Amino acid sequence: MPYYVYLCCSKIRLMKIESTMEGFNEEMENDHFSAAEDTPLRKDAFDLSDEEKIDKIQSNVKEILSVLGMDLQDDSLSGTPKRVAKMFVKEIFGGLNPDKKPKSSTFDNKYKYGEMLVEKNITLYSTCEHHLLPIVGVAHVAYISKGTVVGLSKMNRIVDYFAKRPQVQERLNIQIVRELQEVLGTKDVACVIDAKHLCVNSRGIRDIQSSTVTAEYGGKFKEDATRSEFLDYINLDTNF
Repeated sequence: MPYYVYLCCSKIRLMKIESTMEGFNEEMENDHFSAAEDTPLRKDAFDLSDEEKIDKIQSNVKEILSVLGMDLQDDSLSGTPKRVAKMFVKEIFGGLNPDKKPKSSTFDNKYKYGEMLVEKNITLYSTCEHHLLPIVGVAHVAYISKGTVVGLSKMNRIVDYFAKRPQVQERLNIQIVRELQEVLGTKDVACVIDAKHLCVNSRGIRDIQSSTVTAEYGGKFKEDATRSEFLDYINLDTNF
């Protein structure tokens, strides 16, 4: 084969590989995928104070809106960059700050309650880390005590803490279960999350009906009977 033909064929192969990779990357961007159980944070994530982060984010939001052509002198928009920056740092991404991790007080199970405890329909607000759009749904959490119990509201606070960060639903499941396992000193913890992702509902395919259900089971909840009991509790009609 002449040299120039070989080069041409090689170039075509390279173009095909690049095209395939572009398609793969685009698909990965639209799908929910993460290979890490821990939230991906840089080592210097907390070198800046909250106020320093707000100042930097405010400038960047202002630049984004300016590039989009928005008139930031308008009364409705003039305060938006700072509002968004404060919301990111203090509210919807506040769970990134380890200082805000809820202190989970535990108590001895003096009344010897030996069945599972289920906290269902815990309101969940999070943010998809791929498009920074809301995730809205409910979490159902359960555990079987091995001598220690935790206050009911602490289960809600743990869900809220790990939800308040750029998140992937599968990872959120794992983080909630892992934290409760550590707090309670037992592997017998489970969590099911049912949530709508606005990155699916409001953009892309724009399917407003679909929701995403994920689960993480530890210890006895990996057994069919225990898992089925938990799911039966979740399906109970508890609208008061």
